[in-house]
Amino acid sequence: MEMFKKLAGVVMAVLLAVALSVVAFSAMPEKQVQAAGKTEIIVSAAASLQDSLDKIAVLYEKQHPDIDLVFNYGASGTLQKQIEQGAPADLFFSAGDKQMKALVDGGLISDNKELLKNQLVLVVPSNSAASITAITQLADNSFKKVAVGQPESVPAGQYAQQSLTAKKVWDKLQSKLVFAKDVRQVLSYVETGNADAGFVYKTDALTSSKVKIALAVGAHVHKAINYPVGIVKDSKHTAEAKAFYRYVQTKAASDIFTGYGFKLAE
Repeated sequence: MEMFKKLAGVVMAVLLAVALSVVAFSAMPEKQVQAAGKTEIIVSAAASLQDSLDKIAVLYEKQHPDIDLVFNYGASGTLQKQIEQGAPADLFFSAGDKQMKALVDGGLISDNKELLKNQLVLVVPSNSAASITAITQLADNSFKKVAVGQPESVPAGQYAQQSLTAKKVWDKLQSKLVFAKDVRQVLSYVETGNADAGFVYKTDALTSSKVKIALAVGAHVHKAINYPVGIVKDSKHTAEAKAFYRYVQTKAASDIFTGYGFKLAE
């Protein structure tokens, strides 16, 4: 009997300790409870921004230890569709005006602005002996596979299609084209020799030692390559999203972008 009394006493003591802990935690101010964890900001961004944004994130999180930046990289068109379908996102960086405009027109983006510009280039493997002076040469027999982003969802693919159409070789190249899910996959195809040439941004080409720029595509044969950034209206952390939105417009961030080959929007 005495043993049961002791056991009951131990159980009661444990229950009391738990109850006191719950009361103490619930009595904590809401701000203190939130401070125990970081605020997660989801950034959906064009794949071509990965290197620069990853570097910017390191600096930003050091200055804002309460923020955890989570990046969702992909083709701008794919990211646009995800946001339209309700996927969580706080900011959207597009590699084209078309995708941002669709979200703005749909009432899904609040603050937004043109941030950067880029250039379309044709790359070949670094050991390639090909000499290219015009994209019409891709129709030659020496080029078996040409990688481009899916024009439906990848802005770089759209710019490539516009350029090849303007030079009247898009239809001729259909049997040679290898379509990729985003511009980084195009780069990978050329790096690995699965394509003899590919259309990527200058910023992507500069990140790889396995490819070289064979030709800079004239800006007059495709639409302007603009990179707008916007805040998603359904963001659950609007204040924090706005803070990062402002940061990517600062000189510190701009220096990183230009260091990777981007030009600042005027």
